[in-house]
Amino acid sequence: MTAQAPLIVHVVYRFDFGGLENGLVNLINRMPRDRYRHAIVCLTTYSDFAKRIQRDDVRFIALHKRSGKDFGCYWRLARTLRELRPAVVHTRNLGTLDMQLVAALCGIRGRVHGEHGWDVYDLNGRNPKYLRLKRIVKRFVHRYVAMSRDLAEYVVRDVGVPIDRVHQIYSGVDGAKFRPRSENETPPWPEHFLPEGGIVFGTVGRQEPVKNPVGLVRAFASLVDAVPGGRRRLRLVLVGAGPMQDEVRQAVTSAGMTDLVWLPGGRDDVPALTRHMDVFVLPSLNEGISNTILEAMASGVPVVAARVGGNPEIVREGVTGALYASNDEAALARTLQEYVEQPERRLSQGRQARAVVEERHTLEAMVRDYLRVYDACLNRQFENQAAAAANGN
Repeated sequence: MTAQAPLIVHVVYRFDFGGLENGLVNLINRMPRDRYRHAIVCLTTYSDFAKRIQRDDVRFIALHKRSGKDFGCYWRLARTLRELRPAVVHTRNLGTLDMQLVAALCGIRGRVHGEHGWDVYDLNGRNPKYLRLKRIVKRFVHRYVAMSRDLAEYVVRDVGVPIDRVHQIYSGVDGAKFRPRSENETPPWPEHFLPEGGIVFGTVGRQEPVKNPVGLVRAFASLVDAVPGGRRRLRLVLVGAGPMQDEVRQAVTSAGMTDLVWLPGGRDDVPALTRHMDVFVLPSLNEGISNTILEAMASGVPVVAARVGGNPEIVREGVTGALYASNDEAALARTLQEYVEQPERRLSQGRQARAVVEERHTLEAMVRDYLRVYDACLNRQFENQAAAAANGN
């Protein structure tokens, strides 16, 4: 470890396959070692996804929080922070927000909270209990990071955070890893899955209610029935695992589409899978900013997404993809059918999508913006220390 580099403790609920975790991996792997050290504290636990961190100086700590109220978890976090003595604590999303109180009580001078998206039980951030918690805790948070303009406006308007404490930072994409497919590249599908001239619709993400995977399966079933030769030509791929995995599989079986839909679970070859999709679909009920949308765009794949959250900020209607009304499966099926009938649309929008990512969503820009937030926290500490010294304290 670089002893001189300040330590950031990133607090997450669980470190597993997901957009939030992937964004944290990209941030830590790309941030200069001499600027900051990192530790990741998981309130519950972490999976093999942790192996994607390429640095050898990042410590993972699991607090094994029990379901419901586990007051011992607060004590375990306090003990961890006293041991690590970080310069900055960065919590993320509602599940870790109350840990800002622990950080404040432990005397951590730099406190950052990230708003990455929405919970299925609070899709619009209006739940009175959660909103009350956010308004109480805001006085203990020095800087907020919002993944989209939509989330930034929510933090200011509904939570009441002063606008000068809110930083809107889009996720970045590794444009070398997520790239358009090569002409002679072998598709990663199972043998005999995709027929000659077939079209693959696909998505990547945790199979949980807010991601609405069953809605996508039903919309795809309607599409197959509506398109001539649909069963022969069309395929659907849902990459990812999660609590709805069995329900999704049952929906596929009930629709009689086990030969048309591939459910590979979590995968390590997501870049290859993504660039071989013809259309990427995100049917979420709400979103912050989806890493998977940006990764699909970087791969030269057009995106069809629900018109929710930050999706309209990155999917340019008619240019890089299409938007439809959330939870309207008929509208989703009709939109997908347009991409079946207009192959030139898939190609032109895919090219435009790649260009947008190269212009606006690089990892370098993301890291630069986060460094500014963390540096601002440290500058605030130095200013407070100087003021105390000047007052003779």
